[in-house]
Amino acid sequence: MRVVVTRPENSARRTAERLQDLGHQPVLLPLTKAIHHPDAAEAALAVPHAALAVTSGEAVRVLSLLGERLTPYLGQTLYAVGGTTAKAAEESGFRNIRPGAGTGAELAELIASYASTFDAPFLYLAGKPRSPKFEDGLRTNDVPFVTAEVYEMTPIAYDEVFLRSVLLDPPADVVLLYSRENARLFCDFAAPHLTELASLQFVCLSDNVAEIIPREFHRNIKIASHPDEDGIFALL
Repeated sequence: MRVVVTRPENSARRTAERLQDLGHQPVLLPLTKAIHHPDAAEAALAVPHAALAVTSGEAVRVLSLLGERLTPYLGQTLYAVGGTTAKAAEESGFRNIRPGAGTGAELAELIASYASTFDAPFLYLAGKPRSPKFEDGLRTNDVPFVTAEVYEMTPIAYDEVFLRSVLLDPPADVVLLYSRENARLFCDFAAPHLTELASLQFVCLSDNVAEIIPREFHRNIKIASHPDEDGIFALL
């Protein structure tokens, strides 16, 4: 199948290799690019905190930019949203990692189960924009935390000729959507071509992502049974 990959470029290339290994034709259409703020991460780490939390590999990449300045924190407990993010943290040198089940809401529940042991707020190293569900879950459970925005994802502009070549020359069979923001951006790009994309399958990481898909495509939505790339690939 011809599969549109909407992830940022670093992640998209790994996904494209997996697709090729399965015999599919990946088409890269990164919808956002990351702007990193390592100084904000370093300043946040310097403030007393009980543990760390990350909900994306991008936050881990920001921490890795600190180099040796990250060393004093590598032994701290780090809560990661899922297995992929946990692996990225491990590769960056963190030694005490507690992975969640894959969603922000589930990570909040995991952290809440340990909150009674915290002697200070824990530090959430976040991106912008982001889903509110992780932070909402923490507030619901009265978990003390501080959020530091250490990166932001900015949209990439494409001209109409390029978009048509990606989506319609020949027509794409599947688009992979890993976040609400990417789903929103992709649907904005696809809006002028709705009639020509009537058979396009929207493979979504979670219900939270699928909520963004326009009603006319609801019959074409597939949602991963578990919110990670293996869950998405199981639907292809």
